[in-house]
Amino acid sequence: MTHDHDLVLRPTAAQTEAALNPPPGRSGGDLVVETLAALGATTVFGLPGQHALGMFDALRRSDLRYIGLRVENNAGFAADAYGRITGEAAPLLLSTGPGALTSLAALQEAAAASAPVLAISSQIPSAGLGGGRHGYLHELPDQSASFRGVVKSVHTVRAQSQIPSAIEAAWKSALTAPHGPVWVEIPQDVLLSPTLIPVVTGGDAFPEELPPRPELTAVAADLLSNAARPAIIAGGGVVRADASRKLRQLAETLRAPVVTTPGGKGAFPWTHPLSLQSWIEDRHTTDFLEDADVLLVVGSGLGELSSNYHTFKPRGRVVQIEADLGKLESNQPALGIHADARLALQALLETVSPREDAEAAERVRTVLAKVSDRIAAQELTLEQELLASVRRALPADSPSFWDMTILAYWAWSAFDAKGPNHMHSAQGAGGLGYGFPAALGAAVADPTRPVLAVSGDGGALYSIAELATARQYDLNVTWLIVDDGGYGILREYMTDAFGQATATELSRPDYVALAESFGVPGVRTTPGNLADDLSKALGSPGPSVVVLPAVLRMFAPTHL
Repeated sequence: MTHDHDLVLRPTAAQTEAALNPPPGRSGGDLVVETLAALGATTVFGLPGQHALGMFDALRRSDLRYIGLRVENNAGFAADAYGRITGEAAPLLLSTGPGALTSLAALQEAAAASAPVLAISSQIPSAGLGGGRHGYLHELPDQSASFRGVVKSVHTVRAQSQIPSAIEAAWKSALTAPHGPVWVEIPQDVLLSPTLIPVVTGGDAFPEELPPRPELTAVAADLLSNAARPAIIAGGGVVRADASRKLRQLAETLRAPVVTTPGGKGAFPWTHPLSLQSWIEDRHTTDFLEDADVLLVVGSGLGELSSNYHTFKPRGRVVQIEADLGKLESNQPALGIHADARLALQALLETVSPREDAEAAERVRTVLAKVSDRIAAQELTLEQELLASVRRALPADSPSFWDMTILAYWAWSAFDAKGPNHMHSAQGAGGLGYGFPAALGAAVADPTRPVLAVSGDGGALYSIAELATARQYDLNVTWLIVDDGGYGILREYMTDAFGQATATELSRPDYVALAESFGVPGVRTTPGNLADDLSKALGSPGPSVVVLPAVLRMFAPTHL
């Protein structure tokens, strides 16, 4: 008897000849780039360093497109966005020690947002591995230990023959639900040494799927079918799984209102009669969700933002679908279903019974009206008008990337993303400097549509160097910088808590002149002209900067 797993594909005569006579002049670095190409990669991000030169030299012998940024952390943010937009693993090439460590904050954001980033770093020479103190340049006693608590998996290579399998294993890890960043490190001498290993021509690039357990979806379907007041919280897992259509179909079948988390922006149509939009940081929404007798949570761990800062206390049954096993029931007891959102929603669609609920849409309108009245009472028309201006200027199919800044915090709740995978922010880990370099990565992923980046002046100063990158590659990104002369949200937090702010005020450059010094056109705008100036910049090919001097305020929180 012959079993499928006993079948081995025999190489062709040409493949055998190529394997027996590999081209000369190759090194361990060639094995890296050949493996990436064999897995389907077309683009790599990074920044060269002395120990990593074997990889970068090999790039010129490959068809991979290299996008070099000026700071490793920004290269990580660009790879993160490329992975979010394409759904592919985004290779990130780094050097040892300081270069590697400078990427940590970006990899933390990728981990928090489940973005598939394949970081490949050099290491000190093999003779120095093992924790001894040899005094090599960039030496760390255990470099991988710095990343083990951040990334999904760590893969250390010690010989050239290990390179293809290690990178393939890392690739699958990055793309297995939940997506996330992974770490591969290869010693300098392994990368530089000549190799006689045949050219890498194939690889299994397909990760295993994560289906739900049928006995659990049967119980969930029964609960939802017989619920009197079902509701749904849709998180980033719905977007990453490309499950928005299935979510809509299930919500309409159950007549269940849907609210999206900041990470789930666009997972459900903003103007749908069942859409509670994204006002999850609002007590009226929280009360509504607490009143649901069956609450379906899809692709969210119900973390700080998604639980209105842990004030959310559901009174009914909770069904939680989550691909990250560590997030399952981590904040609320639930019927926990460990699964990819798309597969779990499909299973529910096949087993739920349709519900009739003529009052569901009216209940949604009531909640949204209460939210609107609450915001209107706070006299925050400037902030709302600015957000509306951005929405008018930004084409409906263009993605936007938001730094940690007051206008972004408004956008988490009040911005219509116009579709799944269109709006992204650094709300996963909450570090500064994400918006602009991430937008560059998105523009690399899809150069056919303009991309918007939004930063405050504090966050903008983290990534000014990437104006050179934007110009070098002529990337179609418009960068809106809201300049309030400091760390605006921290100024507000400290004033509220202590009566005055400390360490929040910034001396800042003339951003328009600075942009123009890089060869990037810039314009200073006003709230009244923002929509027109932003629309003009987005409509012009290549990079541009729009600076808006404005001091913004946040809407009052409801969790205190």
